[in-house]
Amino acid sequence: MTDASTIPADPTAEAIADEVAIEATKQATAADQTFGDFDIHPDIVAALASHGITTPFPIQAMTLPVALSGHDIIGQAKTGTGKTLGFGIPLLNKVIARGDDAWDAFPHQGKPQALAVAPTRELAVQVAADLERAGAQRGIRVLTVYGGRAYEPQIEALQKGIDVVVGTPGRLIDLAKQGHLDLSRTKTVVLDEADEMLDLGFLPDVEKLLAMTSPARQTMLFSATMPGAVVALARRYMTQPTHIRAMQEGEGDTSQTVKAITQYVFRAHAMDKIEMLARILQAKERGLTIVFSRTKRTAAKVADELVDRGFAAASIHGDLGQGAREQALRAFRSGKVDVLVATDVAARGIDVENVTHVINYQCPEDEKTYVHRIGRTGRAGQTGIAVTFVDWDDLHRWTMINKALDLGIPDPEETYSSSDHLYSELDIPREAKGRLPKSAQTRAGLDAEKLEDLGETGKSSGRRPAGGRGGSRDGGRGRSQGSRDGGRDGGRDGGREGGRERSGRDGGTGEVRAEGAAPRRNRNRRRTRGGQPDAGTSVATD
Repeated sequence: MTDASTIPADPTAEAIADEVAIEATKQATAADQTFGDFDIHPDIVAALASHGITTPFPIQAMTLPVALSGHDIIGQAKTGTGKTLGFGIPLLNKVIARGDDAWDAFPHQGKPQALAVAPTRELAVQVAADLERAGAQRGIRVLTVYGGRAYEPQIEALQKGIDVVVGTPGRLIDLAKQGHLDLSRTKTVVLDEADEMLDLGFLPDVEKLLAMTSPARQTMLFSATMPGAVVALARRYMTQPTHIRAMQEGEGDTSQTVKAITQYVFRAHAMDKIEMLARILQAKERGLTIVFSRTKRTAAKVADELVDRGFAAASIHGDLGQGAREQALRAFRSGKVDVLVATDVAARGIDVENVTHVINYQCPEDEKTYVHRIGRTGRAGQTGIAVTFVDWDDLHRWTMINKALDLGIPDPEETYSSSDHLYSELDIPREAKGRLPKSAQTRAGLDAEKLEDLGETGKSSGRRPAGGRGGSRDGGRGRSQGSRDGGRDGGRDGGREGGRERSGRDGGTGEVRAEGAAPRRNRNRRRTRGGQPDAGTSVATD
């Protein structure tokens, strides 16, 4: 067990009744400690070992002894620190599987024994994949449910029998209300990224789900920060939770930026940003890269432009169908594309290994968004590079971010695509220009990744127009993905992102046109005077 000590609770922890706060550093994990040292089912240990996973991360080493004993837990750690197995192993360890001796006498066969709730589809898919991998040798059945996919396959799986359900709040509630999802026998509940669920407005849905589960449940809540609403949720639904914080030595707050990330900030001209980006993407030793934008429109446009310039790029944002979003993520994880252009909402929960660069194409709204974005790199002990473009119009935003995080960069240096310091600081070859040379275009690209037909609800299947560019919209529809699920899950993605683009209105009429929609067509209507045509006059109408 790790060298952890009981210390006085911090102000947020004190608000949680009967809480024990445990804090440790990365050095607390013994070098020779393995998952086999804990009271974990041998098949789970063997399944992890088959994937080369043998040594626990600090948050896992601290969480496992407490969680395996059945206590409620509040886990506080940055993303990318290995939280999933910290709660996933105890969750799976508690499940009675079909191959167990106790299975024949188990009275609730096929009903979910465990529930994991995530704020976004991408995080739900990631959590479910980790659980399936760890529970494979025990034959544990894991189902992922979220908006944007057809109901029928999910309902069919529930009818056949499921041991663990992982999903987003909206679709989980819909299935429960329809009578397909019975959570009354669920005795283990995990709330992952609780602060993100708060930001997305999901906490009322989470409370409804908790009320559907067994009163005798074990509840594990994981959150990078502990805002008041999350603390209140813990007080209402948890019993004497143990508060576990895994933090790097010297870090006093999870809002502090990761020290392993080298940060660059450049004052850039809007018309020169794409040229700067294209040259940065040719930096030496650059691997997988995430480019962040504030709006869906910009994400689509930047991805298209990069594809035109020879880069293997794809986009992910709220207006893409779920099939297209998953296609982009699979292509990114497999390396078929090495540049993913994403909006903040769509990128929540994306955890991809070996991301070397994060580029803020548009300045973040606030310091929390900045930390979230750059935290996509420098994960699990690795190092990374974060680059932020600050347009003249964004200087006030950057001033607030710099002051809040005490970054010491109050006045970003004016930079152009031809600036010498851009090349030298980011290790860009001097011969690099705004297009990727043919000889360097070695990746398969997005079209090499199969686009699945998921039977999506709320819009078309997410297929792109001919050419399949990373930023193209499916069918030109502007309707939010998942809108038939009560505006939940994917609908929140589209709604939140869409609200930032309302300024792109058509002709001052107040009508918001979707990106990719057909442009307004001008027709000439001839005016008349006294019933006779008035030569030389016409008016453009709809």
